[in-house]
Amino acid sequence: MFQKFKLALALLVVASSFLSCSSSKDVVYFQDATQFETLVDDNTFTTKFKVDDLVSIHISTLDPEASAPFNLYRASDEGGGVRPEQVNYLVDKSGEIDFPVIGKVKIEGLSPSETRDLLREKLKDYLKDPIINIRIRNFTVTILGAVNRPGTYPINGEQITIMEALGYAGDINIKGRRDNVMVIRDFDGTKVYNRINLNKKDALKSPVYYLTQNDVVYVEPNKSGKTQSNLDQRASIIVSIVSLVITSTVVLLR
Repeated sequence: MFQKFKLALALLVVASSFLSCSSSKDVVYFQDATQFETLVDDNTFTTKFKVDDLVSIHISTLDPEASAPFNLYRASDEGGGVRPEQVNYLVDKSGEIDFPVIGKVKIEGLSPSETRDLLREKLKDYLKDPIINIRIRNFTVTILGAVNRPGTYPINGEQITIMEALGYAGDINIKGRRDNVMVIRDFDGTKVYNRINLNKKDALKSPVYYLTQNDVVYVEPNKSGKTQSNLDQRASIIVSIVSLVITSTVVLLR
């Protein structure tokens, strides 16, 4: 009887280990990268403006009065007291913004640098050596699925990698697939679905390694995650272990 109990206990230990562990090949990023290996980042990704982007554009020169007509402001009473607040430009369905004095300017498909050059060319008859600051104001990415903190995150700057975005979301959890992460990208109302394998170093060369504004990153659950119910992970493991122990004990004690 005691030997049978010991055998049941051993089965319990093995089952617990099996349920709580995942293979390293499933959870290790860039696992085929070797020691001191050098990989040149030849990804030429540049953020491009899209329809419905909100864009901040500020024009300045040595003569503030000369550049003032090219900057739009509105009155704001946030923080106590009325103060001017710069107005953002909306890229309309035609891919254009309505810019003061010079009128409609098409910037859809242009990078901030290209837009800066375009505006500088259009302003040359009005301003001397203008300084043009451009920034996307609604750059967000949404991270969903098997991550620790799913949500929509605002991005500062013009570029973000998928690894940085997953960092915002607290990383992929133990039940997420790193070898088949989906990036959903919008092009003028058309959704484009791309998949990237983060277990491989070639992920750095993927067209979706750098994210664009309003991208959605979806981390698919692995087999364990798909079969799990809405129960808490710990509760599910405990139920599985108890069930196995009871079944094994009944069989061994017969």
